[in-house]
Amino acid sequence: MSLPAGPGYGRGTLAEVLPAIASRLGAGEASDALGIPQARAYVLLLVDGMGWNQLRAGSSSLVHIPHLLARSFPISAPVPTTTACSLTTLGTGRAPGEHGIVGYTFRPSSGGELMCPLDWGPLDPPPGQLQPHPTWLERMEQDGVTVTTVSQARFRGSGLTRAALRGGFFRGFGKGASIAARAEAVRAAVAKGRAFAYVYEGSLDHTGHGWGVASRPWLDRLTRIDADIAALRGTLPEDVCLLVTGDHGMVDVPTGRQIDLEGTPGLSDQVDLVGGEPRLRHLYTRRPQAVAARWAEIMGERAWVCTREEAVAAGWFGPHVAASTTERLGDVLVAARRNWAVMTRTREHEFRLVGHHGSLEPAEIEVPLLVDTAQG
Repeated sequence: MSLPAGPGYGRGTLAEVLPAIASRLGAGEASDALGIPQARAYVLLLVDGMGWNQLRAGSSSLVHIPHLLARSFPISAPVPTTTACSLTTLGTGRAPGEHGIVGYTFRPSSGGELMCPLDWGPLDPPPGQLQPHPTWLERMEQDGVTVTTVSQARFRGSGLTRAALRGGFFRGFGKGASIAARAEAVRAAVAKGRAFAYVYEGSLDHTGHGWGVASRPWLDRLTRIDADIAALRGTLPEDVCLLVTGDHGMVDVPTGRQIDLEGTPGLSDQVDLVGGEPRLRHLYTRRPQAVAARWAEIMGERAWVCTREEAVAAGWFGPHVAASTTERLGDVLVAARRNWAVMTRTREHEFRLVGHHGSLEPAEIEVPLLVDTAQG
């Protein structure tokens, strides 16, 4: 089975969003590969878990977003299609092969234990060491742009924030604060001069994992976010461009499509460590060829199975993969197809989730770039 090609890094992915904004603000040596409108200041709202396909499917229930779709377009999340990887790609403007955040969980060094960037621990490598490249927030700030992050207070100073989105001011709010509740802080952040505000919204992803993207609760949450985006646009000055994107889409996985790694004969054999997440597994092993061949035979059409070298050659992680990144990748990669997923009993909560992401299906890799200007 041939492997799918990686995203079009450099042409239309999350890596090109902040360089496009910086270019329009005259900051850094950047170019606008996305063709965004010129504005005095920009607000980028990232809605965790909002995929292009799911947004279009639910658009008939929305009021504000449908008016934006005609002048908006899909871009690609990186591989793996998971939050830590996507936010670092967004913040640095680099593909995962360069920035090195390569999964929900992964081994940061050869022979080490797994780390989870969303829950960076004191025994994990320092963020600036694991991801040393400057972020576009830092680069814009150095060139005189007022940069502000508006997000959950608990993310202030977190390992992932320091690795992926360091730079500028940080305005923290409670976990339940809606986009509309944060609108005044966003307006103040871009009120004068060249300015950029990054706003994170996580509730849609939480709902998708728990209920699925085909559920009523998910559509209700999307409807609320649609109204919040309209309210946010209404508070912003006319010379501010609002952009809305997502970090990944999502696939609903029925119970009958959950593959129990430990309960399936042959899948655990010669595997030393299991990383990643159900839709994209990193398998660490001293026998990659044997493990890849066995998994490919067992999984059949349910997954793309390859060695790390094959995944790199297919461009999954970008055109350039640093040596330090290579050793973080699983020796074998398992990317689920259609609505299958591989669960591990070492993370029992995975079996209770409905919505998943991480692989290369269009439903999870395509995310929107909505352009919302005062001119409509």
